[in-house]
Parts: sequence; C-alpha cells; structure tokens
Amino acid sequence: MSEGTSGLPSRPQVDVAALIDQSRLGAFQIGMLLMCGLCLIMDGFDVQAMGYVAPALLAEWGIPRATLGPVFGAGLFGMLIGSLVLSVVADRFGRRPVLIGATLFFAACMLVTPQAGTVGELTALRFITGLGLGGIMPNAMALAGEFSPRRVRVTVMMLISCGFTVGAVLGGLVSVALIASFGWRAVFYFGGAVPLILAVLMIFLLPESLQLMVLRRKNLAQVHRWLLQIDPSVPLTSETELVVHEPAKGGAPMVELFREGRAGVTVLLWIINFMNLINLYFLSNWLPTIVNAAGYSQSTAVLAGTALQVGGTIGTLGMGWIIDRIGFRRVLIPSFLLAALTIALIGQPGIGIALLFVAITITGVCIVGGQPAVNALAASSYPTSLRATGIGWSLGIGRFGSILGPVIGGALIGLHWPNSSLFIAAAVPALISSLMMVGMGVWKAAGVPARKVSPDANVAIH
Repeated sequence: MSEGTSGLPSRPQVDVAALIDQSRLGAFQIGMLLMCGLCLIMDGFDVQAMGYVAPALLAEWGIPRATLGPVFGAGLFGMLIGSLVLSVVADRFGRRPVLIGATLFFAACMLVTPQAGTVGELTALRFITGLGLGGIMPNAMALAGEFSPRRVRVTVMMLISCGFTVGAVLGGLVSVALIASFGWRAVFYFGGAVPLILAVLMIFLLPESLQLMVLRRKNLAQVHRWLLQIDPSVPLTSETELVVHEPAKGGAPMVELFREGRAGVTVLLWIINFMNLINLYFLSNWLPTIVNAAGYSQSTAVLAGTALQVGGTIGTLGMGWIIDRIGFRRVLIPSFLLAALTIALIGQPGIGIALLFVAITITGVCIVGGQPAVNALAASSYPTSLRATGIGWSLGIGRFGSILGPVIGGALIGLHWPNSSLFIAAAVPALISSLMMVGMGVWKAAGVPARKVSPDANVAIH
C-alpha cells in the first residue's frame, strides 16, 4: 500500500476496464452476452416480421402492394425516434433499465398488432412498436463491448450484432411455417411472446454497465459483486476504490459526439448508416413482395427474403474475423462495391432462379453483413459515457434512410418502374457507402489523433 502526499496510506484501487480486459470470457459474461444476443434475435425477427407477412396480408385484405409502403416506413420511423431518445436516456440512467423496458414494450405491442383491421391501425401499431425496437441495438451493443476483454471486443460485438440478422433469418423460416398453418397473425403472436419471457429473465439476470456505474458513482457494492463474478481473485474490500480512466461527461451527450476530434468520424458514420440502411430495409421489406409479383410462389418469395438474411449472417461472421486482422476500411470498401453490382443484377430481366438467389445471398453478405461492422465501428469510436448515444444516434440518423428505402420503393413500384430500373437505383447508395469509407481513411490520414476518437478503440479504421 502506497502513501499519498499527505503521508497517509492511499486507498487501494481497481481499474474496472483493465480488470475486464485482463479477464477471460467466463460464465457471467457469456450469460450476459447471451441475453443481449437473444434480445437482438427477437429485435431482428420483429423488425422483419412485416416484410414476411406482407404477401399473405395483401392476399387476405385485397389491397395493392404500394399501400404497405407507409406501414413499413412507420415502424422504421418509430425505431428512429427510439434510437435517438433511448440511447441518450441509457447513457444517463443506465443500459439495463432501458434494455429491459424497451423489450417489454415492443413485446406488448407485437401481441396487440394482430388485432389491426385496417392499414391505418397497422401503421399506427408499427410506429409504436418501433419506439421500443429502437432502444435494443444501441444498448445491447454497448453492454457487449463493455463486458468484453479488449483483445476480442470487436469480434464479440459483431457476433452479438449478428443476432439481429439471425433473428431475421429465423423470422423467414418460422413465418413460412406459421403462416401456412395458422395465418399471418401467428407471426406477431410468436414475436411478442418470446421477448416477453426474455424481459422477465433479464429483470433477474442482466447486469448494468460496470464502467457506467463507476463513472456515475452508483451502487458500488453491486459493482463489487459483479466484478467478483468476472474475476474471483480480485482483491476487493470496503476500502477499495473503483476507477475508470475516463471523464464523466455532463451536459448534452449528443453535442459531445462532435467534440475532442470526434466530429469527422461522427458525420461519416451517420452517412454510411443512412446509405446502407436505405438498401437494407428496401430489400428486407420489398424483396419478398417483388419476387412474389414476378411470378414465384409465396413460399419462394419468403425464402428469397430469407436468403438475404442468410447472406447477412455469413457476412457478419466472416467480416468480424477479417476486420480483426486488416481493419474496417479494407473490408467494407470492396464489400459495398460488390453489393452495388449484385443489387443491380437482382432486377435484370430473364435472370434464372439459381442466379437470383446467388445475387441475393451475396447482397446479404455485403449489405446486411456490413451493418454489424458499421455498428461495431460506432461502438469502438466513443468512450463509455457516450457509447450508447454514439451508437444510437448513428443508427438513428441511419433510420432516416431505413424509412426512405421502403417508402421510396413503394412509390416507385406504384409508378410501375420496371425491376431493372428499380434495382439499379438501389445500387447507388452502396456506391456512396463505399466512398464514405474512403473518406474515413482520408479523415484518418489528415492527422486526427485516434486517441481523441476513442480511448479504448482497439481496431484500426485502415
């Protein structure tokens, strides 16, 4: 024990972030990561549910395809607001209460959705559901990063983020079975019951961010107990001082995203999210309906949407491993360029079904699989006190694109655009995303110190 300048013994200290970095991923962290992953699985399932039930709903209600454009957009607009608001709330009051509350909220909304009898009611319910769904990704990703050792942090975040895509894949497979046996309403009942059970489990099992609790000086006795579950050998007593080597931010968290050298990466992340989510949600929402209208069966149409998400799962798993070794930019620039080519190919007349599914799967690898990489980049770019806000606002701004994608797609379909023109237009945002990733390299080369972007980022942008 050392002595301070006053001659009195100084209190022993434990650096919380360093302790987590030096630990292995034990049962306590794996359990927490599993719950975050399950949240994202149901998030992905419920976000994509409307796209999967659309062909059956259109057939039952006898309405034109373009009518569902506002329904798709309403859910995504709700997610936009949820991402912006709930991420800031989480950085102020904690990830845990926001994640549990958001899960309970969207579960209840999903259970009510089958009662909708008009397009207006369905639009309102999807907007309200989106408010809860928007709070899931920022907080699950922030918790995953904060409980993971530095050496595997980005890999873990991408694996957890992959839960969203896995949920979308399961959504397609489960929807095929449920719609065939019980009708489209069963998809929403399933999508509400599972997260309701998960939220109850999280009330008893989900921990709060340890770094955030120390920064806020809240319930430090509980932090002691959780740290001992991570590393039972750590010497903790009532005299131990817990430290996190970051300043506790005050004021408006959103403004802090533009301070201390963070403005460049913030703006570029927002543009990349905007462009990629235009494509992701246009394809996720409209692809089954477009394939169905092209003459294929409802089951084939749903499987086309599922192929997009299968590609996304493959892309997420593969990209995480590669990014850990060569960096984000060297992976995402060629991925977005390849996506532009395969998106344009999807709409070409006379394309065979085998080539169609190959093009859809590759598009999923690059666009759907690229989104978790962008989320991981955002999580790595901000300190603890801004992490949920950084991820949430990056996703929130991106949600404007996710709204425009389905709505513009519906409008162009209503104008009877041929599929070839529709998908060539959809290739443009992927090209822009690639250019913005080039911009990340230019911004980095301009000499902005990496430490100003994130004190704990561990993966290079190059």
